[in-house]
Amino acid sequence: MRIGLIAGPWIPVPPVTYGGIERVVDHLARGFADAGHEVLLAVSSDSECPVPRVPGMAPSDPEEVGTTVSELSHVIKAYKGVQGVDIIHDHTLAGPFCPFRPPGTPVVTTIHGLLTPAVAEIYRAASANTSIIAISHDQTSHAPDIPVAKVIHHGMDLSSVPAGSGSGGYLCFVGRMCPDKGVMEAIDLARKARMPLKIAAKMREAEELRYFRDVIKPLLGTNEEFVGEIGDAEKYHLMGEAVAFLNPIQWSEPFGLVMIESLATGTPVVGTPIGSAPEIVEHGRTGYLAATDKLADLVPAAASLDRAACRASVQERFSAERMVADHLDLFEQLLEGKPAAGVPNPVGLHQNR
Repeated sequence: MRIGLIAGPWIPVPPVTYGGIERVVDHLARGFADAGHEVLLAVSSDSECPVPRVPGMAPSDPEEVGTTVSELSHVIKAYKGVQGVDIIHDHTLAGPFCPFRPPGTPVVTTIHGLLTPAVAEIYRAASANTSIIAISHDQTSHAPDIPVAKVIHHGMDLSSVPAGSGSGGYLCFVGRMCPDKGVMEAIDLARKARMPLKIAAKMREAEELRYFRDVIKPLLGTNEEFVGEIGDAEKYHLMGEAVAFLNPIQWSEPFGLVMIESLATGTPVVGTPIGSAPEIVEHGRTGYLAATDKLADLVPAAASLDRAACRASVQERFSAERMVADHLDLFEQLLEGKPAAGVPNPVGLHQNR
């Protein structure tokens, strides 16, 4: 297959630090190429993913994250640049509506965010001529009327992640600096568990900076160490030496890539059973999920879990190879003219909210 792959304009592929979507796109691009397919990647010009790229794209600009003008300009160039491919896999919101879509070429788009009513309306409209991939069953449950061709969980390359020892004697938190990610709850949890906490967080946007300044910074004491935003090597070391990874999220996160990153280092997850977390964490094997006020009591139990089993769960269920194969299976179905089977809305997904 000749696969056109489109990511957003704001973060390079792969990302230098924060960038979950871009990390997934990088794994897909490399995986498609390794499987013998031709890949044409439409991303920011400062990207370093080693596959052929659409020329003439603008460099990444994280200051413009989420802006309509920058996304539309990027999408127009992207679709003009991927003419002649067999299938297009788009990771932007605006892309499916681009007037420069090649006639007759199937377009697949992945939903990366929460299906709020406004976002659901966009994907409902896109589904008229675009096949939709969801990243968790919980995500689909927020708008079950949207026809989803396939649920494909994210995956990652384990070969780039060293197994940690868990001997650091601390707990860790990695995420964005915002209330939804549960950083305040992680601080409280670590104190109740009487263990030090190391916090690594993306903190670039105005809201993130304000939240840190007004809410989190005044809370920090001798029990907590804020290490800022860090690259992959530092992140995997931080996670790998931690006793447990704290993920007390306070929103229905569609997929928590940091959870499988932590598990890949061997570190179990202690978090809330919200969003996709129950689809990732095997309660009692790779971590524990419970209400926020019950989590501190579960830290000692998490510390005794088999770290090899945590890492094995990523190889078994969340490898980049599995993710790539799932996408290629769907692409082949669409190119053969076979309708995607679709995804039923599983019973009981709303019980964790």
